[in-house]
Amino acid sequence: MNNLVTDPRAARVIKRPLTIKVTFAKADGTCQTLEGPVNYLTGDAMLTGIANENWPVVRAMFDKRYEAAEGTTFGCDGNYVKKPLEALALRLEMPLDVTLPAGGVLHGETGDWLLQYGPADYGIVRDDIFRSTYDFL
Repeated sequence: MNNLVTDPRAARVIKRPLTIKVTFAKADGTCQTLEGPVNYLTGDAMLTGIANENWPVVRAMFDKRYEAAEGTTFGCDGNYVKKPLEALALRLEMPLDVTLPAGGVLHGETGDWLLQYGPADYGIVRDDIFRSTYDFL
């Protein structure tokens, strides 16, 4: 996998503080995201974004990166906002597949964005969703 930390083409970005809907998985399964199937475990967070797209987040990672919006008790289904977290982003010049540690493969097309949130922590975001949800630093 391309380490964006050392890639001079990578841009620093931050997710906008948008409210998203979250439910917590009642059983293990696989979520069909826009970028491909992603496995999840009971208790993982199931997020719904601005384009009604869905994706799972491992519970421990969710607990570190999200906070409950007003009217939601943390750890319960409801509305959440991602905490400010800088990431690196690179617009794809060709299709790319990213294998996830928890299981599943994300597929990005030319023009989509590869994001790196930390060591071995990658995601792919469709261009229109990226431009609506991230700001360049």
